[in-house]
Amino acid sequence: MTRTLSLAASLAALLCVPVSAFAQDGATVMVGGEPSMDACSMYGAVSGLDPQGDNYLSVRLGPGTQHQRIDRLGPDQKLWICDQKGNWLGVVYTKDDTLDCGVSSPQAARAPYSGPCKAGWVYKKYVTLLAG
Repeated sequence: MTRTLSLAASLAALLCVPVSAFAQDGATVMVGGEPSMDACSMYGAVSGLDPQGDNYLSVRLGPGTQHQRIDRLGPDQKLWICDQKGNWLGVVYTKDDTLDCGVSSPQAARAPYSGPCKAGWVYKKYVTLLAG
């Protein structure tokens, strides 16, 4: 009986991990931190894809191919560049041009992105800087 309770307690502890714990692995896209700059200070577009290949850029949960793919972006998709880890960019984007992602004004404190748009990580080779 003790062993069963111990297993149940361990499982409950596993399932009750706070969301903030995920930020520790570097996977969360961080925004802000500069009071005089936009929360995401650069703006870019997907470019350099191979039209003879798959012709999309994978968006991943974290900076690296070991992280799960969560979306695919086509050529010319616009995105805000908010974070960087090596050759990976933490980006915020929307496929709905009327949606305000809330990253084009200052945010003094650095924090995980929690706005209405999507966020993830893309390989920087396939992003052209448009502003910033």
